[in-house]
Amino acid sequence: MFRERRQERREERRGGGMTQFRMRQKIVSIGDDFWIENDRGERSYKVDGKALRVRDTLILEDANGRELYRIQAKVVRVRDTMDIEDANGSTVATVKKALIDPLRERWEVDVTNGPGLDVKGNIVDHEYTIESDGRKVAEVSKRWFRVADTYGVEVSDDVDPAFVLAVTVVVDAMSHPDR
Repeated sequence: MFRERRQERREERRGGGMTQFRMRQKIVSIGDDFWIENDRGERSYKVDGKALRVRDTLILEDANGRELYRIQAKVVRVRDTMDIEDANGSTVATVKKALIDPLRERWEVDVTNGPGLDVKGNIVDHEYTIESDGRKVAEVSKRWFRVADTYGVEVSDDVDPAFVLAVTVVVDAMSHPDR
């Protein structure tokens, strides 16, 4: 009975033009690799943690091993920032924590060729939204899974899921620097 209701809620969410992915909590550890699965349990993307680099580097690949995005920390900045580069090495976005927001955590994603993204909510507990021009393009939540150390990322069907997942990986890495 409970399993059926949980499946119904998932289908209701999916009906709104969203695709859900499953991520491991504590995912970002330089040197470690992990898979991001879709809502059917299929491996969709791989995050490859490159350990032997001057800067911390994570690479988001598709299921066939093709590099989609490269994530690198910037070390000489006033505020911590991370760049997301495409497979050609061009910076497509810079992610940084907003200076002050007393009510909740907020991150800014400056997108090179498009509108920026705002990430806001309870980042540490994986309960937040990603918005573009005030419109929700993704939601991150642990509520959708009963499995420990797992959270979901629902991505609007009209945005690049790999890019949104790269942003999620960056926010996770920057909000949990001790990993």
